[in-house]
Amino acid sequence: MPFPDPVRLFHITAIANLPAICVAGALVSKNGGAAAGVAYQNIAHSSIQGRRAAKPAPNPPGGTLHDYVPFYFAPRSPMLSAIHNGKVEGCNLRQDDIVHLETAVERVTADGEEFVFYDRNATLAFSTPYTDLARLDAVAWDILTEAPQLDGYCKYFMNSHGNARYADRMERRQAEFLVRHRVPLECFTRIGVVSAEKAAEVQTVLAAAGVPLPIVVQPSWYFLGQ
Repeated sequence: MPFPDPVRLFHITAIANLPAICVAGALVSKNGGAAAGVAYQNIAHSSIQGRRAAKPAPNPPGGTLHDYVPFYFAPRSPMLSAIHNGKVEGCNLRQDDIVHLETAVERVTADGEEFVFYDRNATLAFSTPYTDLARLDAVAWDILTEAPQLDGYCKYFMNSHGNARYADRMERRQAEFLVRHRVPLECFTRIGVVSAEKAAEVQTVLAAAGVPLPIVVQPSWYFLGQ
């Protein structure tokens, strides 16, 4: 299936991480943040993070998955659902505490940045990596964008083993685009939040840091009973 133009990308993080991100002027990779002594609030499964630390990316560009800043191709991800439902061990946050930073493939690759993308969750042994943007058609756009939609993306992502089409829908919904080392804040188009209250909280952080990034209330990016 042809891929959209532009191809939007979404990174989720805790509001509590925004001050450190603003100081860095960028989203940085897990390894890059650790080397710089940045302590981010964790919102990920520790077991999965262990696999990401060990899994090599194709060479070139090389390194491991933790040398890259990860993005999903759609908001309202299975990972956000896991956070909101308290299924991430050691994470007491819920979706209200999470923001989406939005950008696009063309913006994060404009200056020749190294990247790799996967047709499903990158940690899976059977995920396929690509380094050619022409192969963005390998992402399951038919699954990601079918009806019923919220902001252009299908609201459903759960697997359904009784239907071959949806047997691996969750894994494919978690297809990833990874940018090596860092993504400057100038590459982002906006920050999506769940409510006006959270928008005000984020605006306070950005204003203090002098970061002029637009903030939008996007309930369709969250699990609000739609």
